[in-house]
Amino acid sequence: MWDTLLMALALMLVMEGMLPFLMPSRWREAFKKLTEAGDNHIRFIGLTSMLTGVLLLYLIK
Repeated sequence: MWDTLLMALALMLVMEGMLPFLMPSRWREAFKKLTEAGDNHIRFIGLTSMLTGVLLLYLIK
């Protein structure tokens, strides 16, 4: 089980690193906009991301 969890973490890091590596200027602009967003907007983005991940896991299994 730990190996699967570590592989998922590694894949997440690879996916998160792709945008700054491929398009650093766009990533910087997106990050700048995110830092200017309100707490409720950031929470909504986080909730949407978590629910999408749970739905994908449910569909895969």
